[in-house]
Amino acid sequence: MSSKKRSWISDWIYKRSLAYPYAVIVVALMTFLLFLVRERLNISTVALLFLLPVLLSTTLWGLGPGILSGILTFLSYNFFFIAPYYTLLVHESQEIIALVIFFVIAILINQLVGREKKSLEAALAREHESTSLYEFSVGLAGLNDLKEIASVIAQKTLETFQAEAVNIRVEKIYAEDSFSAVAGNTAAADQAQPVAETLLETARGVLGEIRLWRGHAPLSWAELRLLRTFAAQGALALERSALAHSETRAKVLEESDRLKSALLHSVSHELRTPLVTIKAATTSLLSHQVKWDSEARQELLTAVDEEADLLNHLVSNLLNMSRIESGAMKPNRQWNFLPEIVDVVIGRMHRTLGNTPLRVEIPDELPLVPVDYMQMEQVFTNLISNSFKYAPAGSEIRIRAKAIHPDNLLVQVTNQGPPVEAEHLERIFDKFYRVTYADKVSGTGLGLSICKGIIEAHGGRIWAENLPEGFTFHFTLPLTWDGMQPPLVKSEGE
Repeated sequence: MSSKKRSWISDWIYKRSLAYPYAVIVVALMTFLLFLVRERLNISTVALLFLLPVLLSTTLWGLGPGILSGILTFLSYNFFFIAPYYTLLVHESQEIIALVIFFVIAILINQLVGREKKSLEAALAREHESTSLYEFSVGLAGLNDLKEIASVIAQKTLETFQAEAVNIRVEKIYAEDSFSAVAGNTAAADQAQPVAETLLETARGVLGEIRLWRGHAPLSWAELRLLRTFAAQGALALERSALAHSETRAKVLEESDRLKSALLHSVSHELRTPLVTIKAATTSLLSHQVKWDSEARQELLTAVDEEADLLNHLVSNLLNMSRIESGAMKPNRQWNFLPEIVDVVIGRMHRTLGNTPLRVEIPDELPLVPVDYMQMEQVFTNLISNSFKYAPAGSEIRIRAKAIHPDNLLVQVTNQGPPVEAEHLERIFDKFYRVTYADKVSGTGLGLSICKGIIEAHGGRIWAENLPEGFTFHFTLPLTWDGMQPPLVKSEGE
């Protein structure tokens, strides 16, 4: 046993032993005061007043001093106040009965007061324990990081037990390495043995250990029980966090496998179709069966050109999606004229769109927008392509743009396609998510997801909506760039 622990025990014995002399002093003082007025008091009044030291000793110092006080008051009452004085002999039967009744009442008062005091102490201890556990649980609620949980356990344990230092040692849990969290005076922990140690243990095994240093007093049984409860709750919080991390990793791996499968399925189908067309066309051209100046040769070359453009579009979408997911999609912003971007996209897609009517409603006085030219081309290409695929053949596609605020631009691409149910409007911008005619329309399902990534990289927002005039894609773009307003566009005559 260490010297510090021996001193704790000695202090505890010393404090408990002082209660008995105090009880003797209180009884002696009461006897002296009553003795001074013995001739003026009757015996019944003296008996009642002698119950006060019993009540006081029991209330202040416990059952043991209370019992001692009861015995001493009984003897003092008999020796000093019942004739013959200064002897323990009693001649009158009534006085014997009074003495017995006094002793019984003194013991009863001692027991009742002592029991109530113990009940009060137990109730206060339970209240303190419940409050401490509640605060401990609240402190751990919502935490998922193992080191944060260990730090909270250490700090709450330090505060609750008024310790000098607390060390939480967490063993390797799943993929997390072992570590320690310390609260309080670390120097005190290095110079002495801990006053209490308890394991952080669950049904899966030992997760770590709590070590507590406190120099002023040892832990009581109630405190040891509370410390074990802290350890159990802390171990559950650590295990919950580790399981949550494992579940998250499992979900990420599952989602990654799902996306890989969807990507391989989509890409293998979408790439095969133009490759087959290009292969068939080039084979026909190389067979020398098609005349150099024939119309069939021109059709085959046009098919090769269109399918090559389609392949380029598919590969571009895949590369852009990988850049968005890796955070490498950084817009190379410049001040650009939006109608020019739209005209270039429409000119490039004229073969794909065929006779589809397009209405462009973009005012010439629209201010310049700070955007990446190539990325905005990709956005308009994907939105127009999506509108063309899902809208009825020959229906109109309308593109509108307007400044809705001095600092924002609104662009709308509307088609006559079928409405989309409300629960799908947000998800259509997810990778590979397709709602209407998904089995009849070709594509990788990445176009809208890429649009969302590009628009958000520019600081804008994109959403879809069912309107009376048709299904509409909206997106906003900021008109300011690093706090600068768009420059004025000069007309040709200026």
